[in-house]
Amino acid sequence: MKRILGIDPGLLHTGWAVIDVKGSERKYVASGVILPPTKLALSERLAFIFNGVSELCETFQPNECSIEVIFVNKNGKTTLLLGHARAAAITAVAVKNIPVFEYEPNKVKKALTSIGHADKDQIYKMLTILLPAAHPKTADESDAIAIALTHANMSRFI
Repeated sequence: MKRILGIDPGLLHTGWAVIDVKGSERKYVASGVILPPTKLALSERLAFIFNGVSELCETFQPNECSIEVIFVNKNGKTTLLLGHARAAAITAVAVKNIPVFEYEPNKVKKALTSIGHADKDQIYKMLTILLPAAHPKTADESDAIAIALTHANMSRFI
């Protein structure tokens, strides 16, 4: 059995999900969102994300991690800030010696729906079919589950 931690990074909301994989079987374990207080300085938010992901690694003991690659935004500053949040999450996993795999948003969408530009609603519907026990409450949580599922499906080819 393999345990995968999926992460949808964000400075305000970092979605996370844990699934177990055995052959073609996928089992939902847990998911949620790390919410750094908005009043914190950037460095403190990054530490909050780092500590939150570190705690997830300790609690759930994943074998592998999958994380979304940043898409280049029209606003360069936004892209750079998102990169900081992503780096905090990746570092938290990497210091635990857990391999990290990265997936572009369109590959995640295509892996789950066969449509590279699927919308959030289509992703959510597929998640409920593939993992009936999963009931994500936010888009960030749903995206993290999708990223974990993508890795479960793609890791056969790695």
